[in-house]
Amino acid sequence: MSIFRSEEHVLNWTRANGHAVGAIVDLPQVWQLAKLWYADPRATTWRPRTRDESQALIAAAGLTGPFWELPK
Repeated sequence: MSIFRSEEHVLNWTRANGHAVGAIVDLPQVWQLAKLWYADPRATTWRPRTRDESQALIAAAGLTGPFWELPK
């Protein structure tokens, strides 16, 4: 993940460095995913998530489409 100041900055950087644009997400949405993804592993109910549970968290943060699809 890279952080840029604007979508224009992303496009200029990728063009200048020969990279493809993946997904452009604003910080509030990244924060939403982080709050869901990084639950407290010290909780007595913690266990590793399944792929489907992880995919559901990504969708719950509003991140959908092919870029956000986890491998099966």
